[in-house]
Amino acid sequence: MKKYTQEVTVTEAHLDELQHVNNVQYLQWVQDIAGAHWQSLIANSKETYGLWIVRSHHIEYKRQAKLGDTLLIETHVALTEGFLSERKVLFYLAGTNTLVAQCSTQWCYLDPASQKLLRIPQNIRTLFS
Repeated sequence: MKKYTQEVTVTEAHLDELQHVNNVQYLQWVQDIAGAHWQSLIANSKETYGLWIVRSHHIEYKRQAKLGDTLLIETHVALTEGFLSERKVLFYLAGTNTLVAQCSTQWCYLDPASQKLLRIPQNIRTLFS
């Protein structure tokens, strides 16, 4: 399983009225890192690929992230089966093993023309492993 990481520093724009990172912001980061990871995997490929859309998100918060915190965001694809993949995204306080939040997202793979579900081909499953 290929892991991909990014760092982000919490700014005022990321905060809610309680002065910690807004839950919608976490989901934005989940989508951002998933897209960046996918692009990094196919960057040098000439192949045509399908589209990924979200089926569901499950996010669990372990502690609050606040203004100025630097978060290490780590992702990998844990499972591919049929037309579904399960992506894990973990948020840590940078420089520590302190888990701030974790998310499991199911993604569906679609044909780019018809936007109908497609079985995830072996070459894509290989990219993730």
